[in-house]
Amino acid sequence: MANPNRNNSASKGWLWLMGTLILLAVLAAAASLYYQYKYHVSGGQSHAKQEFEEVKSVKKTKEAYDVIVVGTDPEGVAAAVSAARNGLNTLLVDGRNREILGGLMTLGWINSIDMNYSSSKNLLGKDDVFNKGFFSEWYSKIEGDSFDVNTAANAFYDLVKNESNIDVLLKTKKIDPLLSEDKKSVTGATITLENGSTQVVKAASVIDATQDGDFAAAAGVPFTIGHEDIGDPKSKMAVTLAFRLKNVTPEVWNLMAKRLNGDNNPDTGVNEVSVFGYGEMSKYPPLNKERAKMRGLNMGRENDDKVLINALQIFGVDAFDPKSVQEAFDIGKKELPNILDYMQKTFPEFASLELDGSAPELYVRETRHMQGEYRLNIVDVCTNNDQWDRIGFGSYPVDIQRISPTDSGTVVCKPKQYAIPFRSLVPQKVDGLLVVGRSASYDTLPHGSARVMPTGMAEGEAAGAAAMLAKQEKMTFRQLSASKEVIAKLQDQLNKQGMEVHPITLKPQPFMEHKAYEGLKTALMLGLASGAYDNNFHLDDASNPKRMVNLVSGAKKMKPDAFKGDVSQAIAKLENADKVQLSLEQATYTITQALGLTAASKEAQAKLMENKLLTDASLKLIADKAKLTNADTYMLIRDLKIGITGKP
Repeated sequence: MANPNRNNSASKGWLWLMGTLILLAVLAAAASLYYQYKYHVSGGQSHAKQEFEEVKSVKKTKEAYDVIVVGTDPEGVAAAVSAARNGLNTLLVDGRNREILGGLMTLGWINSIDMNYSSSKNLLGKDDVFNKGFFSEWYSKIEGDSFDVNTAANAFYDLVKNESNIDVLLKTKKIDPLLSEDKKSVTGATITLENGSTQVVKAASVIDATQDGDFAAAAGVPFTIGHEDIGDPKSKMAVTLAFRLKNVTPEVWNLMAKRLNGDNNPDTGVNEVSVFGYGEMSKYPPLNKERAKMRGLNMGRENDDKVLINALQIFGVDAFDPKSVQEAFDIGKKELPNILDYMQKTFPEFASLELDGSAPELYVRETRHMQGEYRLNIVDVCTNNDQWDRIGFGSYPVDIQRISPTDSGTVVCKPKQYAIPFRSLVPQKVDGLLVVGRSASYDTLPHGSARVMPTGMAEGEAAGAAAMLAKQEKMTFRQLSASKEVIAKLQDQLNKQGMEVHPITLKPQPFMEHKAYEGLKTALMLGLASGAYDNNFHLDDASNPKRMVNLVSGAKKMKPDAFKGDVSQAIAKLENADKVQLSLEQATYTITQALGLTAASKEAQAKLMENKLLTDASLKLIADKAKLTNADTYMLIRDLKIGITGKP
């Protein structure tokens, strides 16, 4: 006779087993997170100082590879490891005089990471990160959101040397693109070796992970330079010479924590490995007032009572000119002893510190911005925009650093999460090539957020997987970037690699629901609006005549030839132009003066309407024509831009 309880007992046993396995998995995940928190997020100082492991270069490369990755910065390492793990025979090659991997992190000494934190929490209640995948794998090997450069360099090499599909070649003198006969596709590279000999290496695809997009530029890919797309091609964000101080004992660290963690300032703080604060350092009087300026101290802790500091900004540097680069090093090194002296006189906790050198490479924030199949724009970033071809995310504030000593820099907005499209890695005009990192296809302003290295590492990982799919599907990168079906396969592969590139839908920001939102978008694209860390664009604040003059002057970049007048004449006879209320009459008169249109102030509105530079729709949104708000002025700028260029 059958046992009626048999099936029920088996079911209970199966449920018990499954429950136990789930519990064990949760406990294992919690233990892993605790380990990372204890040793990598909240401290890491239990680690001994590592010696650099020698990176072994191949003596002779193969004649052909599936993919060549140019550049050994973090983005390049991520690309090479991803390609190799996807079964591609990979060459990782660098054209700078480097002996270790990690570039900006390990040779530029930028050892504090601009993290992309999500709004969710992990099991320990700590901020989770986007773009896990390769980044999280590497991050688990270092000390935390700041790290010892030796640890970081060895962690990069550990991930590379464990992949049998990767050949590494360092210290080459030159890496020139090999192009098809029609110059429209990259087919490999001609590499000038350290001894001066050359070698032609064929490849199905190339990933440019150089900081400045050097390989892509040489291949004929179009770029803009610096702030060119917002009308200021001669301006670029400052470069930095990082420096190192010694004798930063635990006692000194605790004194810094006591000062910065007790000041109730959200913009300063100290954890076990990072310091951010000491804004008073901006008052340091530089020896070279025209070329140097200090900002608040960003410190990253090393494992031998030393710190690396990212704070000394140098201006007017041409990163493509070796003489200009050397001049920047000279300027920085002359300032450093005086900087330390100022620190010691201003802050008692620094009394015992000593200068211990400066970085072998400059931190160059901005040079080329690629023209790709899609150009990430500032509205994408500030509005947390998703993309159908997302291959990574960003969330870092749009931090536009100083362009001169008299400039204060700005934070345009602070996004929660926006997507990086694959199309922003695909250059115009030249195929067979992807560009990852800070020279990818971003406008100047979104570059202030998307340039951070975790985002670039996500792009590198995506590029490596895309190279596999291009080979498998027998497609070019441009064809791949237009195929929703194949992009879906790429996203599936990235999710399998731990990247987590699922669709996002976030609640609209308050400014997106404002009646003048369309005007704000135009102002953002022109670089005329800033919401800072709280995304408050002060849309309903009262404007004034001087502000209107500045706004219209800034809008000249939309089409300089159209602005034939002198905008300053609009307030030439007006007293207290920065204090009185801005009327519609004064605002429209300012625009006509800038354009060189002959019109008295009372005729200006009609003149703009006549020339289709002002619309009834915008006028109806103005609640008080005697007291215009910032939002009202942004709508006037939008109408002006549409009238002049045909585009909002």
